[in-house]
Amino acid sequence: MRRLNFFLLLFLVPFLISSGHKHEYYVSVTNIEYVQKEESVQIITQIFIDDFERMIRERFDERITLAIDNESILVDDYMTRYLTDKLEVTINNKSQKFNFLGKEYKEDIAYCYLEISDIKAISSIEVKNRVLFDIYPDQQNIVRLKINNKNKSYLLIPDNDNCVLNFN
Repeated sequence: MRRLNFFLLLFLVPFLISSGHKHEYYVSVTNIEYVQKEESVQIITQIFIDDFERMIRERFDERITLAIDNESILVDDYMTRYLTDKLEVTINNKSQKFNFLGKEYKEDIAYCYLEISDIKAISSIEVKNRVLFDIYPDQQNIVRLKINNKNKSYLLIPDNDNCVLNFN
């Protein structure tokens, strides 16, 4: 039953994320792909703009508004700081730091682009994703991994906020 719910949620996420109305579900999607020829792990995190904005206002600056023409230059810094705190990636038992490459807004979603460079090979990866758990107790974070020609998806919740994929 839990597996059926997971696949149903996975199927519905694109529809939930693209609605123009205030959403009833608190979900983020993080895609992580290892690009061997570039020796990099590329990460795209999708978060509802209104949820991200609420978090930034509560944690950093109550005057911030996202996705406007004259958005504060501090937004990238706030996003970087928050994601660095809430999204942890460990590769081959070594904690990794990612570079925040930028963001863009599409409809009601903020897409944050991150990269971990100089990764020669991956024998294991662990992801801890606590994005928005601090403001939404019902928040769920989907993590999709595409590593070494293997695809795996995980549904993370506050009581189970990490996933591990081994290749040994």
